[in-house]
Amino acid sequence: MIDLRLLREDPDRARASQRARGEDVGLVDAVLSADERRRASSSRFDELRAEQKQLGKLIPRAEGEEKAELLRRAGELSTAVKTADAEQGEAAEETQRLLLRLGNLIHPEVPVGGEEDFTLRETIGTPRDFAAEGFEPKDHLELGQALGAIDVERAAKVSGSRFYYLTGVGALLELALVNAAVAKATEAGFTPMLTPALVRPDAMEGTGFLGQAAQDVYHLEKDDFYLVGTSEVPLAGYHKDEIIEADRLPLRYAAFSPCFRREAGSYGKDTRGIFRVHQFDKVEMFSYVAPEESQEEHLRLLEWEKEWLSGLELPFQVIDVATGDLGASAARKYDCEAWIPTQGKYRELTSTSDCTEFQSRRLSIRVRDGKQVRPLATLNGTLCAVPRTIVALLENHQREDGSVWLPPVLRPYLGGREALEPVAR
Repeated sequence: MIDLRLLREDPDRARASQRARGEDVGLVDAVLSADERRRASSSRFDELRAEQKQLGKLIPRAEGEEKAELLRRAGELSTAVKTADAEQGEAAEETQRLLLRLGNLIHPEVPVGGEEDFTLRETIGTPRDFAAEGFEPKDHLELGQALGAIDVERAAKVSGSRFYYLTGVGALLELALVNAAVAKATEAGFTPMLTPALVRPDAMEGTGFLGQAAQDVYHLEKDDFYLVGTSEVPLAGYHKDEIIEADRLPLRYAAFSPCFRREAGSYGKDTRGIFRVHQFDKVEMFSYVAPEESQEEHLRLLEWEKEWLSGLELPFQVIDVATGDLGASAARKYDCEAWIPTQGKYRELTSTSDCTEFQSRRLSIRVRDGKQVRPLATLNGTLCAVPRTIVALLENHQREDGSVWLPPVLRPYLGGREALEPVAR
């Protein structure tokens, strides 16, 4: 949620941010109008209450016609106070409702545009030249089936499209990735966590997932719970309604959790295999920092993601995501996109977002620094989205005989094996 005072003082910045996102610019003026009504009705309420209290002191001392007139005026004031109070409450509610619809203020250096208008920050590693090696690369599903690692056909019988089983070495590979990612995060100073997959509406709304992203969320109406699309939600809500002492910052958590996404609007895209699915597991980093530290923390999260992908020996690029492709809570977002050989392009594998004070204001999370209490900044970063990482590993590290070479970082978690071998059928 945007600071209302900042919105009043610099509405043009908010208008520009909304415009860059491709969102409703008029929403800024609607918020300001509702806030003006709230402030006006609040002032009128205070004035009427003051007059009412003053009248209350005069009535006991008055007599005759004067007292009758004062009592008549007291009756009018009572009605007027109730009306002003109701108007104040309605305007405050309207201001809050509209304010929750505004996205975070975009960082001024974020490139403006849609999904393809990102800025390339760097490219790390070089895609393999399979033609020079003398063979055509197989896609991850063909490789996974030959390894006895992926089964989407039986998953379709049980759950429908965009679901999958990981079997045999596929299941072991997921566990290896998760353990290696958690070990890396722990080494970097993150507290490992296992988080709830079901959350209340206020936790989902507080992180900004019930606005533009609501169509992608699973809602259990009978119980009024939401299935999380990322452990960012329970991690952000972990300190809800708390004041954190400044000397405890930064607070860093790394959670392993299942994630659920409806993938609304993605019909016909990435339908083959396990790249875009409804349920998957993920290791997510989350940081609470002082607002003035958020940009530096953002770069630190990005560096940890780059180190992780480099350890998996995957070729990838880092992009500064354009304004129209940002989530509502992000002021800036970096993606690491791994090269997928059979698609001939880079695809998102990890991302990290600086949410500044947006989520902490909505969740009432503050930091106490001396006598000052203020909202803090929250940031999130995906370390390992398991199925997409498996896709990238299988395709980039495949060998001509159908086996898949394993990077050394994973071998301790796979019994020391150096490769995954096709199973006899």
